[in-house]
Amino acid sequence: MTIVHNDNETILGRNEINDIEAILAIPVGDPNEIEHIVKNNADSIFTWDYSLSRPALRKLYEKAKVGQWNGSTDLDWSIDVDVEKTVWQDSQILGSGFNPNSYAGTPVAKWGDKEWLEFGIQGRNWQLSQFLHGEQGALICTAKIVETVPWYDAKLYASTQVVDEARHVEVFARYLDEKLGGGYQVNSHLRLLLDDIINDSRWDMTYLGMQIMVEGLALAAFGFLHSMTQEPLLKQLLRYVMSDEARHVAFGVLSLKEVYDGMTDAEMKDRQEFAFEAAVRMRDRFMQQEVWERQGINMRDIMPIVINDPTREVFQTMLFSKIVPNCKKLGLLDRNDQWLRRRFEEMNVIQFEDWADTGDEYESFGLESEAMPVAGE
Repeated sequence: MTIVHNDNETILGRNEINDIEAILAIPVGDPNEIEHIVKNNADSIFTWDYSLSRPALRKLYEKAKVGQWNGSTDLDWSIDVDVEKTVWQDSQILGSGFNPNSYAGTPVAKWGDKEWLEFGIQGRNWQLSQFLHGEQGALICTAKIVETVPWYDAKLYASTQVVDEARHVEVFARYLDEKLGGGYQVNSHLRLLLDDIINDSRWDMTYLGMQIMVEGLALAAFGFLHSMTQEPLLKQLLRYVMSDEARHVAFGVLSLKEVYDGMTDAEMKDRQEFAFEAAVRMRDRFMQQEVWERQGINMRDIMPIVINDPTREVFQTMLFSKIVPNCKKLGLLDRNDQWLRRRFEEMNVIQFEDWADTGDEYESFGLESEAMPVAGE
């Protein structure tokens, strides 16, 4: 039987992934919103089988028990963070992330060093804010995995991840509050993705959405920023978080490999489409709409250039350096006539398919390792 995938309109709500009007049609969130409620449709599952039948997950659990750290005492919060100096130094290594010459004829054409530096400062604040919100999403999703996964070993490991995620929320929130003076609201594209992951009743979709997609991108983003920034507290914070994050992504890879190997083509179709939708939503959030608008720029004036800026595109595609090889390991790329492979080719991220998958490399991220890979090396 031939499996027919849904079209982009059905999956994404738009035919073209670069449809600017459709991307901007999702409104920016209310910065004053305090509470956000999502319906959780999943069943809580008890298991009376306490046999240790999945040694790879038990090994991960043992790693997690000895890999705990304390965000209050293991990080040096006495470090004074000069935000302007930090962002300027980082921009000298990377560049601004955008090519200012591309903005001729736009409202930012007359921006000088002062305006671009402020944009960089706001961009750093926004980036770390989205890390924070994503970590809270991971906290909630992993608590859901403890309830919904039917395997004893997976419940044990997921319980350690709940503690990890609470620690990540703690340290990112503290850094934003004490060193950057507050943060940004959750990006609307990230919020919609988190809503979908939590709302879905199928436990493996929680794994796929959070462990593979959201945390896979976060691991690459943390590695990229860790390798670039000269700010010692942020560098230390990211190093600790990455030691946990690699285990979390490996948890998804090791768990889903067993499940997806036994799924039908029709079942895999749903997972492929969800992975594609998640990838596009995560890409869309990196347009930094909230930052541009805080700087007084109408996104419709700047979006056509932002979405096609080659410097931004290189940075953005690198963030998929963990997602693509992990999707390949799980069989998602090539099932059903290579449907997801073709979607990733359209997004210009397929070049990462043969990079190391996190199920194989997670131990190299441990705190005891001095040769930790970054950004997909």
